[in-house]
Amino acid sequence: MESAREGTRFGIGEGMTVVGEVRGAGGWCGAEVVDSDDWRVELSAVHQAELLAAVGAVESAGLGLADFSREDFPLPTLGPLLHRLVDELMDGRGFVLLQDTPVDGLSERQCEILALGVGRHVGRTVPQGAGKHLQHVRDLGVAPSDSTSYSYQHSGRLGYHADPNDVVALLCIRPAKSGGLSCIVSSVAVHNEVVRTRPDLAEVLYRPWWRDRRSGDGPDSFYESPVYTVDSAGALSTSYGPDYMRSALRGAHVPPFTPAQLEAMELLDRLNNDRRFMLAMDLRAGDMQFLNNHVTLHSRTEYVDHPEPERRRDLVRLWLNTEQERHAPS
Repeated sequence: MESAREGTRFGIGEGMTVVGEVRGAGGWCGAEVVDSDDWRVELSAVHQAELLAAVGAVESAGLGLADFSREDFPLPTLGPLLHRLVDELMDGRGFVLLQDTPVDGLSERQCEILALGVGRHVGRTVPQGAGKHLQHVRDLGVAPSDSTSYSYQHSGRLGYHADPNDVVALLCIRPAKSGGLSCIVSSVAVHNEVVRTRPDLAEVLYRPWWRDRRSGDGPDSFYESPVYTVDSAGALSTSYGPDYMRSALRGAHVPPFTPAQLEAMELLDRLNNDRRFMLAMDLRAGDMQFLNNHVTLHSRTEYVDHPEPERRRDLVRLWLNTEQERHAPS
């Protein structure tokens, strides 16, 4: 680990750790990539035909959402492209946007099959509560301040966060009437800025923080984990979610934030929203976004929906774990 990073030594518990800058393609800045097409992949008519045929094959076989595999969803030319995208996600920039997936005219069930089929060529789907292999991200009318609900169930702004798995994928079925921009930031670039400007707060972010699973009021709903960790290969992994960290304070045994923690969160929130670092995507119907949660944080702006239920914003969310090992930054 020390060979991959150079920095200041801080005492952590009984031992010592090195808090320093990390390297790698995942350390991009929004201002540098906003005009690039390298992270956009436009699907061809052949790709679209393969997707529709694969959706039809799963339906004809009568397979449930949890039952069909990558082999049941054949993509002769798109499949190899998706496999190559895993390299970009796990060892490259850490995000990819597929465009022009053929969702127009599909039923909700068919869109779910399409999303899962594409996702299973990228990785293994991870259940998202109650055994669900996907979630719909749409406004269910809950209040953003409701600590018993989940952030994807309202139309308010979301703080920058990472989901608890390798990759999060979002297939846009319908955008909102206005707003709802998907904003992402390289947690590697932000980490390095924190190390350069406030190494004392970087050390705080390597210590455990309380989190809220929002699974009830018992002690099992709360747990501790650091914001930043670095593995033996020198690869950074970021676990941040200010909404769930703040709601953890409802736990009877959870202490209030220390002054240093409050300052660290304020710094992270400011840097994550800095236009030097962040990149905004206005997802349109048929866009499918893939993000590496280890090196990318994502957010969403507040949105206003259409009054008609059939026109309201709807995205299918997948959690995926890949079989690819993360390599040391180069």
